[in-house]
Amino acid sequence: MSEYDKTVDDLINALNGRKGKLKENQAYYESEYRLKALGLSTPPELRHMTAAIGWPRMYLDSLEERLDLEDFRNADQAEVDERLRSWWQANFLDAESGLGHLEAMIHGVSYITVAAPGEDDDNPDIPIIRVESPFNFIAKQDKRTKKLTEALRLYKHPTIPKEDMATLLLPDRTVYLARGGPFAQWKVDEVIKHDLGRVLATQLLNRERLTEAYGKSEITLELRSATDAASRIMMNLQTASELMAIPQRVLFGIDRDELPTDPDNPGAAMEAYMARILAFENENGKGMQFSAADLRNFTESLQELAKQVASYTGLPPQYLSFSSENPASAEAIKSAESRLVKKTERKARMFGQAWEDAMRLGMLVMDGEIPKDAYQLESVWRDPSTPTFAAKSDGVVKLQQAGIIPVEQARIEMGYSDVQRKQMRVWDQDDPVAQMNALLLDGTAKANEQIGKVDPNAANGTSQKAA
Repeated sequence: MSEYDKTVDDLINALNGRKGKLKENQAYYESEYRLKALGLSTPPELRHMTAAIGWPRMYLDSLEERLDLEDFRNADQAEVDERLRSWWQANFLDAESGLGHLEAMIHGVSYITVAAPGEDDDNPDIPIIRVESPFNFIAKQDKRTKKLTEALRLYKHPTIPKEDMATLLLPDRTVYLARGGPFAQWKVDEVIKHDLGRVLATQLLNRERLTEAYGKSEITLELRSATDAASRIMMNLQTASELMAIPQRVLFGIDRDELPTDPDNPGAAMEAYMARILAFENENGKGMQFSAADLRNFTESLQELAKQVASYTGLPPQYLSFSSENPASAEAIKSAESRLVKKTERKARMFGQAWEDAMRLGMLVMDGEIPKDAYQLESVWRDPSTPTFAAKSDGVVKLQQAGIIPVEQARIEMGYSDVQRKQMRVWDQDDPVAQMNALLLDGTAKANEQIGKVDPNAANGTSQKAA
């Protein structure tokens, strides 16, 4: 028994205690949640006909698709941090950051870990930054400083599936442990002391509140309730379409033997029943038909639930396939997305803090300390709105021509990357018009400099003497 057993067991118990809720969150996102109550008059045999309603997935994917972190820079600098960009690219975080954002919105929290590169790694100057799922990672947080005090990652041995592995992250060390099975004792494989004073991990929190310091799922209770109701209505719709959507026919005075029978075709009688014309030799035979059931009550109920989901989530009407009173113009679409865009900006602000902290942890791992100016680090996100290129370029050009913003800021507003802007500046120097403008500006600056060297008192004295 090692000195770390109690800490590891406490964290494992906490992780197991929340797995039920995590599985329910994931089931709602994957549209795999099975209803606990089908309805007052619904037979249990119809459970297999419950429909998968993908509103939670549509909502969360719509948010995640607009969350694109592009760069990092210090608040007092115009240029982005090239070193942090290389870390971001080398760790494939262009793709994996989206996975972390999605997990955080589904479950309320996901994690980012930072580690020093190994001796055999291809990039010895770049820390290892990974996104972790709350299914196999858990951490404890100091409520005063909001820094993690301990964290645990669980995983399986890559070649021995029955062997459990664990990584315990502490402020002064990282401990690697292993055990032969779920009931075996943990054994310490390796202890790496770094004495950095920080647990090398941070949290991506969703819907953090003063009373909910560990985040909450974006799949809220009202969204789950509407999804369950829609699933029941879709089940009833399918049942009604099977039983009553086809006009029911009743035949009198007809023997069963008069119906067609074919041993090789068991559906011959049903084909005759579904035929447009029924003819029998028996002159006493009579037939009548009931009208088909009207299914509009089901479809109208689904439309109403879709509107409720739109009001809860801020999704535009066209996302949920129902029409609104607004015309489908560009301005109407932009107005319908305003709540979704604002919500995405708030998510970017919260997630950006975690990524900035992760970059500072990378500096701590690689340099042994965090520079003071690193606490002014800010994340740069892509514009979450969806303006047309023509509309955006028109607005930016007008601002530049009015002298409100310079050309460089106009290029930033248009979303050009730092590499693209550098190449544009090179092209600007090769442009003859730009060269002529530079010469004119240089001559004007020299003239102003010469005027500034004239002594104003001397000029006044000369003018008085002349007078």
